[in-house]
Amino acid sequence: MSRSRENSLGLPRRLLLGAGAALPFAVTGARAQNVPPPPPAPRGQVVVGLSQEPTVFNPLMPAIEVDQGVWWNLFDPLWGVDPDGNLTPALAKEVPSVENGGISRDGLSWTIRLKEGVTWHDGTPFTAEDVKFTIDLLNNPAFRARTRLGANLVRDITIKGPHEISWRMEKAYSPYLSLLAWTFIVPKHLLASASDPNTAPFSNAPVGTGPFRWGERVPGDHLTLLANTKYHGTGPYLERLVFKYIPDLTVLYTQFRTGQIDHAGTQGILANFYEEAKKLKGLVLSVNPSQQVEAIAPNLEFPALADKAVRQALYHGINKQAITDIVYYGLPKPTESFYPRQSWAYNADLPAHRYDPAAANRILDEAGWKRGARGIREKNGVRLEFNSSTTAGNPLREQVQQLLAQDWQNIGASMKIANMPAAVIWGEFFTMSKYQSVLVSATYQTGNDPDCAYRFSSKAIPAKGGAGSNTMQYSNPEVDRLLEEATATFDREERRAAYQKVQVLVRDDLAILPIYQPAPVEGLKEGLVGYKPNINVQSNCWNIANWYWAR
Repeated sequence: MSRSRENSLGLPRRLLLGAGAALPFAVTGARAQNVPPPPPAPRGQVVVGLSQEPTVFNPLMPAIEVDQGVWWNLFDPLWGVDPDGNLTPALAKEVPSVENGGISRDGLSWTIRLKEGVTWHDGTPFTAEDVKFTIDLLNNPAFRARTRLGANLVRDITIKGPHEISWRMEKAYSPYLSLLAWTFIVPKHLLASASDPNTAPFSNAPVGTGPFRWGERVPGDHLTLLANTKYHGTGPYLERLVFKYIPDLTVLYTQFRTGQIDHAGTQGILANFYEEAKKLKGLVLSVNPSQQVEAIAPNLEFPALADKAVRQALYHGINKQAITDIVYYGLPKPTESFYPRQSWAYNADLPAHRYDPAAANRILDEAGWKRGARGIREKNGVRLEFNSSTTAGNPLREQVQQLLAQDWQNIGASMKIANMPAAVIWGEFFTMSKYQSVLVSATYQTGNDPDCAYRFSSKAIPAKGGAGSNTMQYSNPEVDRLLEEATATFDREERRAAYQKVQVLVRDDLAILPIYQPAPVEGLKEGLVGYKPNINVQSNCWNIANWYWAR
């Protein structure tokens, strides 16, 4: 691959607004002039193309973004979050607050009033018992919870009636409102009797309260959901929803271009296809701000990467501008933080990355890493050699890996590419820290809240018995303290100050090596109404209940 610059997009620099403001996104392609109202009954289908296969269908267990896209359609949280960052009621009648009496002024007493008349897909009534069961399940030490944050502080749950529940918080915990916005409620009547909730039959044929119900799954090919005609909310307007698994992003784009899929979602359309795709008739493209950050996540327990000096040298050795310009055609922006620029906690004053191979070599020399056979450095019998893993079939990430390998070879570090199918790499290999390093695009916020404890708290390391996604196995007592401090107050300025310090420490430790904030390009067929990119969730499949065909 040539390292000469190829950026023919000529895209304008877009000013990205702060959280809570309207989110800008570029849209190209023909659009319907007169949008008809939705159909009176579910009609037609949408085929969503995904490069990674959804495999986790219990929404409380560790999973990846494509799984969450499925969850939003099968299940409901108590409330969700819209593109402007507003919490919106789902299973609850209203979002509790100090103003409406749902939360006490000290943040310790919570009361939730639930919608009446909601049923599970099998016809069983949804009640407060299901909410209590969900929280209790998250706190069950035998259950592999995606996160226990917030739920682990809930005490004295009281069922006040079929549609009202209250509890006491052990301490004030401000992010819990946002955590509940992506905590999907599961059915007590199907899971309470399971001998092992991790392997219950429910996980292969889930029953929810969402706008779509389970249809069929053909592993390695597709997942079909069917309209829940008794849904308690708006919609659904589609009769069927098909998630089509296409592991090769080039093939995914080809099937979008030829009309075999209606929406190119998570990871969307590769940047190198953007120029061509925006000229195609009958298709609409959306360039969206992303909450995610693309980074190299090192396993800090792997000997070659445990040394901070090594991580500093590797970071100096990355030509980030070449990655964003050559591979991604200038669409994403390099970043130093794990937060998106839209977050109110974003620290714009972090030290700027400097591509400096000479400095990288000097750091390694001073740290005692001496060049050995084939120029690869060694120290105390440990070779500076490690694997880089990411999703197989993503050619742009593979190009990034090739650039990284070349850059790091120049400083005496050997990186080998070891990619795997999504279902393999993002399973226990990732969640239980069996990797050496991964190239991954991840979200570090909690919904629309900047709480990042599930990524950086030493209590959130699954490989050490913690509940969370700190798969890097990062541990810093000062970060732990600041994370606790930030969640104990509802004062935004106090929280902002704490999170800005956390960003400084994580950047200094290089718990991750941040590369850029993605600007993913997603596509949909002309005439498909209702698509709304939402930076506050992990999948733009979050509102398919409101999608329908205008023709």
